[in-house]
Amino acid sequence: MLRARNVVASSLLLAGMLALGQPGRAAEPTVALVQINQQALFFTQMNAGAEAKAKELGAKLVIFNANNDPAAQNNAIETYLAEKVDGLVVVAIDVNGVMPAVEAAAKAGIPVVAVDAILPEGPQVAQVGVDNAAAGKMIGEHFLKVMASDMGGTAKLGVVGALNSFIQNVRQKGFEDVVGKADGVTMAGVVDGRNIQDNAMSAAENLMTANPDLTAIYATGEPALLGAVAAVESQGRQSNVKVVGWDLTASAIQGIDAGYVVGVVQQDPAGMGAAAVEAALKAAKGETVEKQISVPVTIVTKENVEPYRAVFK
Repeated sequence: MLRARNVVASSLLLAGMLALGQPGRAAEPTVALVQINQQALFFTQMNAGAEAKAKELGAKLVIFNANNDPAAQNNAIETYLAEKVDGLVVVAIDVNGVMPAVEAAAKAGIPVVAVDAILPEGPQVAQVGVDNAAAGKMIGEHFLKVMASDMGGTAKLGVVGALNSFIQNVRQKGFEDVVGKADGVTMAGVVDGRNIQDNAMSAAENLMTANPDLTAIYATGEPALLGAVAAVESQGRQSNVKVVGWDLTASAIQGIDAGYVVGVVQQDPAGMGAAAVEAALKAAKGETVEKQISVPVTIVTKENVEPYRAVFK
């Protein structure tokens, strides 16, 4: 049974769901997108891309907002199985904890496509997203170049992570594999923003208070980056703390313009959502689907930020 706070939302979402082959119902395929939350711009852009692709392909898309609750995701998948949707797209919070529900979907003949968070080996038909470890290394290499050119070759660096997010832990490790042992870098430690902007801001403020000589922050996701940017500004540290992280927002672009945000890994969440819906519908028809569907990333800096301004007003 869905948790109380999700009952109304899920009822509204599930009320209009269609199942192929049932008497008196239209033969419009339905894909269910089980989302992490509706607060992060990254996820709302993913939803928009998924909705556009579903409309283009003549399908119905229903979206479940788990509000950062792994148990709610599992319960939602069970409900969608009972409703006999044609395909599932899952943006997992707990990649291991969600697997029993994924396996149950496969046994019911409903294809599952994983997006962003990488699921363990299992019956899912496709994994859509970026190579987060490789992208973490990319932003790490970029940071070392900035350190050499703009920071005198040294940095005391802290990480604002989300320790409850498997995918952000992968990004953290990829980054730390590059910078952790680099000459001139002193690691100040990791604080947990829990993938929530307000928590990330408090964690970043605590990090800077505990380390008054801190000169750099790496943020592993959109809430962490938003929190880090807000914390740097609230403490007036724009002149002596450089920030790198993931996922552009209007405030991140303002930080780029101000010169203290020096690199942001920008994904294509709308492209991810579209690719996932397309893969789920293909699999539902029995068509072949690529097991790994990669969506490229860009490191956004002052030099190439201009095209993104219109998106993040």
